Order: sequence, then structure tokens, then C-alpha cells
Amino acid sequence: MAKAYLVGGGVAALAAAAFLIRDGGFDGGDIHLFEERRPSGGETGADGSADAGWALCGGWLSEDESPCAHDLFAGIPTLGDPAVPVAREWLAGRPEPATGGVARLVDADGTVIGTRSMGFSERDRLELVRCLATPERHLDGKRVSDCFGEHFFTTRFWFLWCTAFAFQPWHSAIEFHRSLRRFLHLLPGLSSRPAAPHAGPRLHESLVLPLAAWLRARGVTFHTGCHVTDLGLAPGRGARVERIDLSRHGRDQRIEVAGDDLVLVTNGSAADACGIGSHTAPPPSRPHRSDAWLLWHRLARGRDDFGDPAVFDMHLKESRAESFTVTTEDPAFLKALEQCGGHGHGEGCALTLTGSPWLLTVVTGPRREGGTLWWGYALRPGRAGDHTPKPMTMCSGREILDEVLHHLPLDASTAVRTRETSTVVPCLMPYATSPFLARRRDDRPEVVPEGSVNLAFIGRFAEVPDEVTSTVEYAVRTARTAVTELLGLDERPPAVRRAHHAPHVLAAALETLHHR
Repeated sequence: MAKAYLVGGGVAALAAAAFLIRDGGFDGGDIHLFEERRPSGGETGADGSADAGWALCGGWLSEDESPCAHDLFAGIPTLGDPAVPVAREWLAGRPEPATGGVARLVDADGTVIGTRSMGFSERDRLELVRCLATPERHLDGKRVSDCFGEHFFTTRFWFLWCTAFAFQPWHSAIEFHRSLRRFLHLLPGLSSRPAAPHAGPRLHESLVLPLAAWLRARGVTFHTGCHVTDLGLAPGRGARVERIDLSRHGRDQRIEVAGDDLVLVTNGSAADACGIGSHTAPPPSRPHRSDAWLLWHRLARGRDDFGDPAVFDMHLKESRAESFTVTTEDPAFLKALEQCGGHGHGEGCALTLTGSPWLLTVVTGPRREGGTLWWGYALRPGRAGDHTPKPMTMCSGREILDEVLHHLPLDASTAVRTRETSTVVPCLMPYATSPFLARRRDDRPEVVPEGSVNLAFIGRFAEVPDEVTSTVEYAVRTARTAVTELLGLDERPPAVRRAHHAPHVLAAALETLHHR
């Protein structure tokens, strides 16, 4: 029987294993997943305890129009009730857009910024429409800042969009262009949505854990503590893997890959080398490069069909971001945050502090053992704070909390109660926005490179035309594409949604652009 070897334990690898069983007819016992740590779904995991505090490092964009993801999770039962599919619980748990009066932005004085108008000048509007209409091939190698003037990056639209999708002016114009087209339908309600479309801790619990449990029940083998160091490729232009070199708990091993076997590689990792700090100490400052990046570098050496990993992993000052997770016993802060933003009680309410040098966004979270979570992230962690006059990357959790409280219009008693009852765990993510770095179209390899016999690339650094790389859908789509193409299956993944092709979406977006 053919075997399948999956390198990595993120969402894409878990999804690929499921598609191999469901669509490819593989027996679970013939599927082997190699992961350096426990299979956590990559960026979705939340670690910690009630005493030490919880840590949420990253997140994915979770959006309703996700046909590949919904198709997969419609067949995965929830952990709590085998009769309820994950897809139904996923959709039911999404926050509803607010009907009005919701604030997403607060300025340097702690004043809520109205967002009925996006703050565009005529030049901003023209540049945004031009970017939307430009064919992607004309944006090759360009940055967002190459397409817009300086004023555009001071608009309310930019603050809303960049904090929702984690964009920076120096990021790829291709990726920004894709996000505009893919999520244009969100533009009219962008300022009134109760949350940025990031999936927080609940994504891990509601999607990843049930999927991993489903795979284990079918005999899939999870090899933890494994570092895949190299793949032996057969000579010639095509891609046929003949062996897998790995290190398991410090011992070198080699796996011979038979002719019918498949190898699916998660190349690169946006969640790599995350440094976890504590309430009293900052995260470690020196990240290490993991096997995901090193393996991609080895595979791409001397080839032009496996992409260019150096584009994504050699620019840490441009790709880093920092998150922090707050575990609190006292609900006073969350109530004040919801009142400030005009949100009703619930998970996912987000507020961006535009006056913060760190460009902070805070988000309400779920209940956990020992208290309630809220969390936040900063897109400019290398700058000195206002209240804390040093870079966020050098701050303890307590110092980050002081900076957040400094920028929010809270009464003194709420601030004091929050400091006394909260534990803050910071997480520095060197590669957080690496998928968005300025690139050319061939810097990411195709999911199945031309001429490949048994090798595919999956995850955020494999190329899926038109889709936004930070979505759950992207990871699942790469997995389904890999399985479909390597096995020659007839049923292909459905087309990526093109919101900008719908006349009513375009009309609503243009009306929003012209609000004054």
C-alpha cells in the first residue's frame, strides 16, 4: 500500500491527512505526520495555565466564504457532540456584524474616532480604485507604498484594514491587492464589525483539536520530536522524492520513499521561533530558524521551481509583530472596553489605539479556567512606547499592560483593578507577517510543481492564485489541491471567491469610498 509522509503539523498538514483518507482512499495507518513539537495547528495554539497566564501567539483569518474549509469540516464531528459537525459550530460561533454605533478606533487622546467616512482624499480614492483594477502581474515585486501616497496611510480606512489583515506599507502590493478583491464585500461594514476577522483561541479548540482527534481515531501516526532535515530527490528536472532524512530525538534516521508514496511539505512557517515572555520578563530577543525554513532552503538550492525562501525569512524587522494575552479575574476591564467601543458583551470585540506608537489592537476573548482572556497585538513593536519609553519587544507583560491602559479612556479605579488582577504573557513573532513581504509571483512554489511525481508544498508559502494567504481557507485549499493533483482525482477544489466581480459588491464599495 502507498504511504503518505507529511512534513509539519499545522492546519494544512492536518487537512491534507484528512483529504488523503476521505478522497484518496488512504488508510490512516499509512499516513505519517512529522512535527518538531506536538501537532498544534501551527499558529492556532493557546498554551499556558490559570496561574502562569495563557499565551496566544498567532491567528488565522476566518471568513464565511471558505468552501474548501467548510467542505472538510462538515465531515468532522465536534469533540462535545459527535452528531454536530465542526462546520456548523464554526459558523454558529462567529460574531454578527453590529447594527451601528460601534467604535473600532481610538485616537491619542482616548477619543473614539468616527468611521462613517474613511478619511479619503480624492487622490486616495483614485489610487485605491486603480489598485483594485490593476492586473496582478503589474504588481510583481512592488510594495503597498509603491501604489499609494503618504496620506493614504493616515486614513481611517488604512487603520481599519491594516489592523484587521496585518498589513504594513512595506508589504507586498500583490497580497494587498488580493485582500481588496477577496474581502471587498466587507468594506461597507468594516467599521461596524464587532471584531477583526482573526480567529483566536476558539479556532484551535473548535477546528484543530477535533480534526486531530478524527485523524488519530483513524490510525494516523503523529511523530513528534522529529526534524525533517532533507529530502533526497531523483536526478532530473521533475520532482520525485526517493528518501526522507530526519532527526528523531537527536538520532539521525532515513526513510526510503517508494514509487507510489507521497510527500507533502509545509515549507516555511509564520509561527516559527516565537518567543514567549512573562508578566515580569520580555520575550527572548534572539529567534532561531527552524527546520521548516532550513528544509525549504535546502530544497530550493539550485532550482527555480521551488520558490525563494530568502524573500520571506531574511527580513525580520519587516515581518515581526508581537501579541500579548491577558488572563484576568476581574471583568471590570472587559466591561469598560466594551462600553468604550459600544460593543455588547461577547468575544471578539476589537479596538485599535491609533495613537499608540506600537499600533495596538485589543480584542475581547473567551472564558477559561481561572478567568477571562483578552488579547492584543502590535504591528510596530520595534518603536518606543509613550508610557513605557522602550520598544515593546523589550517589555514585560506588566509594562505592556501599562501602555495599553495609558491609551484607553478608563477611570482610575478600573485601571488599578486591571493591574492588580491581570497576568499578561507577551509573544514575539519574528515571522508573523512574512507571507505578506514584498515578492514576485514565482517566489512561492506551486502546490504541485510542474513535473512533480510525488512531492507537493502546502501551507501559507505555497502559491494559490487569488486567495489570501492568512486565511484558514488558504491552508485547507493547498491541502486539497495537493491531494487532488498528486492522485489525479477528477473533482477539483471550487473556485476562489471573487467578490469584486459582483456588481452589488462593487456598488456598495464605491458608495463607501465616497462617504465624506
